[in-house]
Amino acid sequence: MEQGGTELNRPEGDGKVIRVDPKALRALKDGPVYFDRRELTMLLDIYGKHVSAGDWRDYAMDFIKDRALFSVYRRNSEQPLYVIEKQPRLRNKQGQYIVTNQAGRVLKRGHDLAQVLKIFEPHLALVK
Repeated sequence: MEQGGTELNRPEGDGKVIRVDPKALRALKDGPVYFDRRELTMLLDIYGKHVSAGDWRDYAMDFIKDRALFSVYRRNSEQPLYVIEKQPRLRNKQGQYIVTNQAGRVLKRGHDLAQVLKIFEPHLALVK
């Protein structure tokens, strides 16, 4: 094998070996980050609850190289009220899910999206 290359066996099983450039392999792995179906369902569920309550009005999704963003707006002409981020490179550190407010302050961070989204659940207060 040439120095700097990677050998991969072909799935056809014909015994031939393909040489793959490591940079090309990294480019495939480092493509844009997306929300999977389960994550998207959770995000749209919480979004729907707040739209029906009249709190939120619009949303936007951005998929860039190192993160996926789900932004929610009160009006469609302003800055996002909240941004829910997925950053897979933080998966083994603080957690890949982050909720920030309009000022950019981190409100919640974690490894599990369901736990992070609990910040949007109404807090019950004792009334006397």
